[in-house]
Amino acid sequence: MLKPIRWKTFPRDFLVIQFGFFLYGLALALLIRGDLGTSTWLVFEIALADIFKITIGRMTVFVGFTVLILALAMREKVGWGTLGNILSIGPWLDLCLWLIPSAKGTLVLQIVFFLAGILIQGLATAVYIGVDAGAGPRDSMMLAIHRVTGLSVRVARGILELVVVTIGWLLGGPLGVGTLVFAILIGPSVQWAFKLLNVTPHQPEPAALDATAD
Repeated sequence: MLKPIRWKTFPRDFLVIQFGFFLYGLALALLIRGDLGTSTWLVFEIALADIFKITIGRMTVFVGFTVLILALAMREKVGWGTLGNILSIGPWLDLCLWLIPSAKGTLVLQIVFFLAGILIQGLATAVYIGVDAGAGPRDSMMLAIHRVTGLSVRVARGILELVVVTIGWLLGGPLGVGTLVFAILIGPSVQWAFKLLNVTPHQPEPAALDATAD
């Protein structure tokens, strides 16, 4: 299911959504450089990147396309922003990893990197979902679970993260104590960011609103 493109606001939407993708790549890089245990998806993606001998950013692209197929199977609406997510976050992540040094060996800085990564990822999610051009593949899965089951965004995200981290750990991904903390905190971070930026997923389409007005 494809969301229509709003051409009148497309230039502004493109800039806003790219800022969200940059924030997401920055958040992932901070989690990796914090070295306290990566995010749940990164446990999975780093394991696969090691297996296939490619950069982590490139692997996020491949995983993104796979998750997108699953979200489409659950009839979640996607749009140009979904494809932009898949193609943009990986390169931003690789760039940020190149720019940001490791904080390993300085516990206070590691904790700052880790908590900042969780906070920024929540904000990044709300920024690009707020553009309403289609959520990213992983967030599309989160929203699909939220819509199909009636679970809150927090619970839906938590379930998804726990399943993914288990698979990543079995594949040899870098599971750490921070990974468990991430799985617990990312749902509240996303939900808080939704409220902060007044973002409501699954907004009615403009055509539907016009019909109601008539």
